[in-house]
Amino acid sequence: MSIVSAPIPSVHSIAELRRRVGSWRARGERIGFVPTMGALHEGHFSLVDEARRRADRVVVSVFVNPAQFGPSEDFDKYPRTLEADVEKLASARVDLCFAPSVEDVYPPGFATSVKVGGPAETDLEDRFRPTHFAGVAVVVAKLLNQAAADVAVFGEKDYQQLLIIRRLARDLDISTEIVGAPTLRESDGLAMSSRNIYLSKEERAAAPALYRALTKAARLIGEGEPIGHVMGEAREDVAAAGFAIDYLEARHAETLARIARRQEGPVRLLVAARIGTTRLIDNIAV
Repeated sequence: MSIVSAPIPSVHSIAELRRRVGSWRARGERIGFVPTMGALHEGHFSLVDEARRRADRVVVSVFVNPAQFGPSEDFDKYPRTLEADVEKLASARVDLCFAPSVEDVYPPGFATSVKVGGPAETDLEDRFRPTHFAGVAVVVAKLLNQAAADVAVFGEKDYQQLLIIRRLARDLDISTEIVGAPTLRESDGLAMSSRNIYLSKEERAAAPALYRALTKAARLIGEGEPIGHVMGEAREDVAAAGFAIDYLEARHAETLARIARRQEGPVRLLVAARIGTTRLIDNIAV
């Protein structure tokens, strides 16, 4: 006999979210929070699993944030699958889905922005998406305030974003603990992403070249090969697979500052590249 998961409650207003969370907190329960833009896949559920390990109750938000999309990016075509997402969340033992509208998050007259520096100004994603992290910062600040969770889990796949959110929480005295969860990958190494659905069959076959280049570069740097030479070879490998590279760099894992030698600190390798019309990002530690 198949087991049908019970539906989970979904709320759309900030007031109702706070009422639900407040009732759990009044019972002394610890609250975990996973912000998403929906189109949920196994990578998201690995974040849910991490939140579940750290909390008694787990809230997942589903909100496609217009403020983090540039004018030429894919906001209008970004997949929106709320009904299917809620069904999946029930199977993942999530306690509540928060799915606000754009008007709930940015009501008429909304006029506040959040300027982020530090890891947001390191010539990586910020070079190619100059308004992106300001949009991320304002919505994350609002969501963390609205959910008032003890812990919030973000994926390491968006590594620069993770560092920015940690800095944001520290700088604005947000008490929520920010936890990074490892990137979940397909069997061939491709990092799971909602944008993978845009890949053609041929592009999907070529896409794991990103991870192969990163793992090879990490191994060679770990063996003592010069970073500059290794990263040059990695760029050649990725380009040969059909990608147009935005960046493929070795950076300090804590600050994202440029790094020339492994001895300068912990190293993180980060890549963003386009194949066809799809832009993929990835990163790994050395």
